Amino acid sequence: MNRHVNAIAGRLSLRAPQRRSLEILDRITEIVPPQKGVDLEAALAAINSEFPTVKDFERDFPSLCFALATGVGKTRLMGAFIAYLHLAHGLNNFFVLAPNLTIYNKLIADFTQNTPKYVLKGIAEFAISPPVITTGENYERQIASGGSLFPTTINIFNISKINSEVRGGRSPRIRSFREEIGESYFDYLAGLKDLVLIMDESHRYRASAGIRAINELKPVIGLELTATPFVETTRGPVAFQNVIFDYPLARAMEDGFVKEPAVVTRENFSPVGKSPESIQQIKLEDGVRLHESVKVELETYARQTGQRIVKPFILVIARDTTHAAELMRLIQSDGFFEGRYKDKVIQVDSSVKEEETIERLLKVEHTDEPTEIVIHVNMLKEGWDVTNLYTIVPLRAANARTLIEQSIGRGLRLPYGKRTGVMAVDRLNIVAHDRFQEIVDEARRPDSTIRLQQLILSDDPIGQKTVTVVSAPQLAVQLGLAPAAPSYGGFHENQAAFGGDDERVAQIAYAAIRKLEAQPLLIPSAGHLLRPEVQAALLAEVEKSYRPVQMELGGIITQPNFAAIIAKTSELVVQQTIDIPRILVVPKGEVKSGFRPFKLDLSRMRYEAPDDTLLAQHLRTDQIDRIGTGTGNIEEQRLEDYVVGSLIDFDDVSYDENAELLYDLAGQVTRHFLGYLSEDDARNVLRLHKKEIASFVHAQMQEHFWQDQRAEYEVVVTRGFTELLPSAYSASAGDAPLDYRISPPDKSNMARYVFAGFKRCLYREQKFQADGERKMAVILERESLKWFKPVKGQFKLFYRSGVEQLEYQPDFVAETEGHIFMLEPKASNNMTDPDVVAKKAVAVEWCRHATEHAASYGGKPWSYVLIPHDAIAENMTLEGLARKYS
Repeated sequence: MNRHVNAIAGRLSLRAPQRRSLEILDRITEIVPPQKGVDLEAALAAINSEFPTVKDFERDFPSLCFALATGVGKTRLMGAFIAYLHLAHGLNNFFVLAPNLTIYNKLIADFTQNTPKYVLKGIAEFAISPPVITTGENYERQIASGGSLFPTTINIFNISKINSEVRGGRSPRIRSFREEIGESYFDYLAGLKDLVLIMDESHRYRASAGIRAINELKPVIGLELTATPFVETTRGPVAFQNVIFDYPLARAMEDGFVKEPAVVTRENFSPVGKSPESIQQIKLEDGVRLHESVKVELETYARQTGQRIVKPFILVIARDTTHAAELMRLIQSDGFFEGRYKDKVIQVDSSVKEEETIERLLKVEHTDEPTEIVIHVNMLKEGWDVTNLYTIVPLRAANARTLIEQSIGRGLRLPYGKRTGVMAVDRLNIVAHDRFQEIVDEARRPDSTIRLQQLILSDDPIGQKTVTVVSAPQLAVQLGLAPAAPSYGGFHENQAAFGGDDERVAQIAYAAIRKLEAQPLLIPSAGHLLRPEVQAALLAEVEKSYRPVQMELGGIITQPNFAAIIAKTSELVVQQTIDIPRILVVPKGEVKSGFRPFKLDLSRMRYEAPDDTLLAQHLRTDQIDRIGTGTGNIEEQRLEDYVVGSLIDFDDVSYDENAELLYDLAGQVTRHFLGYLSEDDARNVLRLHKKEIASFVHAQMQEHFWQDQRAEYEVVVTRGFTELLPSAYSASAGDAPLDYRISPPDKSNMARYVFAGFKRCLYREQKFQADGERKMAVILERESLKWFKPVKGQFKLFYRSGVEQLEYQPDFVAETEGHIFMLEPKASNNMTDPDVVAKKAVAVEWCRHATEHAASYGGKPWSYVLIPHDAIAENMTLEGLARKYS
């Protein structure tokens, strides 16, 4: 694999499909070097022999299409392509085509240094000498200032503008003669020997007059990117013949890069006997009810996890502009939910220029922007990269396939960049009562966009078989409690320290030592095992427990030397153990805690009166969610009891101690609903949504939790040292562990590698999540007496994250001549993350108690060190890092 592929994939944090695309481009440049004058037939034959889906370049130059599903990251891949072709092949001139003004402006921003989504961030060569961005507006000025002298130039042009310029057989402005260069800018570009053409959303303009004009540039290679590799014609869709990599929507869903689409209807709904107007009204109203439910779930998730609050919106797809205007009047009327949405709806259609339309939609992402309903005539097009579209209500006539493929395209992007595991946050809802079964049937078709996946056998590491690697502590290997590893990769491995019956005696001695762990007053550290009185106690225990393997005749068989074996076993335990005490902080007497009274923020909670339970069926997995289904049919006497009854189900809420507050909060909720609903409707909302409402209230209660700071606690040490727990990793079958001293070829996939070759690590293998951790291991091998990466459960440390108590697993523990360190390398941009701060707080407190325990017997103090990843280099010392970051 080309070293540039690994470097770029790591620096740009490419996802697996993006990396695979880059690997394919690397291979293509080996088969057909990017240069002018290439024999097209020979090039096509060579590429087709390895990539049979490429049947025709469909251009007068080698042109290949990478079909990546929406939401996977095509713009970042463009940046990776440019970086690779520049670094690996010295190409300096790139011509990027955008389908419309919005994407054109977006691409200019994304390729401009120091912008929020700069796609070349991390490429050191471009940090020193960034590419010059030449556009349809400034290329004439660039020429006048000597633009052709720039080392790397990215030309970004809007094909829709070129299309308008070439109407009637005219030449585009780019072909106008420029005195500064003695030719047109177009001719200048066509004369370049290293021009690369990149076509974004190429299906939008593949057959246009503008692209035919652009073809005359004769670049060394063309790269097309699209999520829909076909052109719509009067005869139906015509597939591209040059698709070299296809990563369809179904696989993107399976890999968790996008939302899960689900079609929504009412339970037991039948359209028979209902007029189109009636069905439209039902779909609209249920869409709003669903939207309000999603809005509450999103805010609850944000409050529980400390994430930013996402404001969802509904997209209503109208038949035409007349229908859109009718819907606008309906939603703004007093009869539609009492006029509560009249100031929260906008209409965007052909009466507004497309660019202005998209700009209005992009503002819908802002939480301070009031719009929650968008009425649109055409299906959303590329460039509308909003992440907060959660509900689609299609009201135009279309077949099921069109509804699936075009409705969901713009609503798949995830607001937090990844799945959360909370269904309401990860799901896109399509409200289609009258088309429910038709859409479900279409999604089940073998050739459906949702289901269809193309399996291409290759050397792609994604598909490699994996195995489980059990990494036993070195002590377990030396005592024969774990099998010795084969001598793989030339690494020297520790072997069993005993043989024959001596090993059995050593294991009996170790079992006796394990019992002493629980006596911290007698054995406060592993070093105390070597004291004469402890050795004597161990000898008595071993002699009592030892039984010969078979009947032995006295004087014929020599008894094992118990004292010597026990001494050696104890020495091994001391050598292969870092004294990690088991520390419990327990309250003395009664600890008082509770929740302070407060005013709930209910501004985003706007459940509408339900008619029936909504049913959402996932199109990919057929999973069914019932939305707004209450548990049980118990009718509470007071409305507040629905809320209180659900709140006391939370473990941290005591009814006896918090009854007054609970009823106050429940009263706020019921008054909020009664402010816009009748009592019967409010009762139905509370009955059906009581769990979601309780979660919403409970999330806000956490911000007002109190605990008596005067409460007294005592520290109890239940163990002076603890056995190291076994560890297990997954690894590619057949792959030998790597040498920890050598950086692997693909640092972006660091977690796939297992490393070995350690001399001071207490385990024989280790895995690292980032190259900074590997570098830390190099430092620890050089400067510590012993070190290891703790597994879950080794420390029993817990921190508070939102409403949950989560276990903290430090990255490293290392012991030196005079100190023990708990080390946590962390990405520098995450140092102030709330979870990182919470972990640090509990770790620092634990180290304080561990130091106090160590002081009681003359042991080594503990320190917690939180280190930014970019501060870790092999020339750093452990003491130096500890001084700076403790």
